[in-house]
Amino acid sequence: MGKANVLGIMIDDLRLDEVLDRIDQVVGANKRALITHMNVMGLNIAYEQGWLRQFLNHADLVYCDGMGVLLGARFLGCRIPERFTLADWIWQLAERAEKRGHSIFLLGNPPGAAEEAAARLRRRFPNLCISGVYHGYFDKTPNSSENAQVIGRINAAKPNLLLVGFGMPTQEKWLMENWPTLNVNIAITCGALFEYVAGSLKRGPRWMTQNYLEWLARLVVAPKRYTNRYLRDNPLFIYRLIKQRFQGEPK
Repeated sequence: MGKANVLGIMIDDLRLDEVLDRIDQVVGANKRALITHMNVMGLNIAYEQGWLRQFLNHADLVYCDGMGVLLGARFLGCRIPERFTLADWIWQLAERAEKRGHSIFLLGNPPGAAEEAAARLRRRFPNLCISGVYHGYFDKTPNSSENAQVIGRINAAKPNLLLVGFGMPTQEKWLMENWPTLNVNIAITCGALFEYVAGSLKRGPRWMTQNYLEWLARLVVAPKRYTNRYLRDNPLFIYRLIKQRFQGEPK
């Protein structure tokens, strides 16, 4: 297994089936692993915030979740075989979890989203063990009573897989601060995943999401949510890629 260095972040050059196999291996061996994803916005944030860059480079697995990242890696002479977003492969993850008896806890997104996502997952996979759900609107300050209650709820459920969807970089910061005290095998960052699964946040048509145009689909579906992000992030990302190619990675 190799890694691609994009703006100082080491991204694993894995295919989806290899990531799924790694998850099975970790849970099967009763070990622990932090799994996170990387897109253009995340790379820009990590470029500016050293703590996030350090967190990502100490994660057990960082996979490519953006076509811009894949194309950027190619521009830098690195190989990433494919891009995949959890909004697509959550169904494969849930199918494997059902077959192997692995439990899942859904944490994050607005109130109601995780519950509806859990209901939809159970409708497709009736024997899937979803050991708990909780929204992301709580005080995440270290040592706060709310944060302690959430961690207590997770640890009581003892899930094999914890999906954390607070948005970037809040979810990474929370995991960095709380990972040592979480009684889970694997934590996976997931952004707005539960809203997508619940159907409250729409994605573009498949022909767009599979042909480098997910960013455009998001602009069409949710312009208020994504316009400023893409207008700022994409040009900045291209500038930083050119800078890395000719001047080296950020320090």
